[in-house]
Amino acid sequence: MLQPEELGQIEKKLHQAGLKLTPQRRATVKTLVRLHESHLSAEELFAKVKEAEPEIGLATVYRTLEVLAELKIVNRVSFEDGITRYDLRTEDSGHFHHHLLCQICGAVEEIHEDLLVDVEMKVKEKYGFEVADHRLTFLGVCAKCRAKRQRHLQ
Repeated sequence: MLQPEELGQIEKKLHQAGLKLTPQRRATVKTLVRLHESHLSAEELFAKVKEAEPEIGLATVYRTLEVLAELKIVNRVSFEDGITRYDLRTEDSGHFHHHLLCQICGAVEEIHEDLLVDVEMKVKEKYGFEVADHRLTFLGVCAKCRAKRQRHLQ
């Protein structure tokens, strides 16, 4: 779970990179932190930020996301719909977290557990390749959709 102090850590990283924390950039970061489990596209994020910062432009949100991606504060993630979404990196593990993607309702759930330690070791041993990071998305049917389907079958 994301902690409120992460906003301060993100702001600190921006300052260390020599970037000013404009009201628009702050509003974008605050919205990302607040909605960190939503996996928003740039356009979706823009709509949410605009509620708090009506003067912000879409180009500003895009530029901010690019800066945050360069600083490894966010990751770009693409699911089955092909839309680039932005996922806030958390400090809870050495790797990017994994996702469960429901193919019926589109819900995305995060797994903050590294499930591929053994696979990484095998890749290193067999291929001599040292894995720095990995992304894993499980496609399937979420519990809510399974329950709904089960009720319709009865």
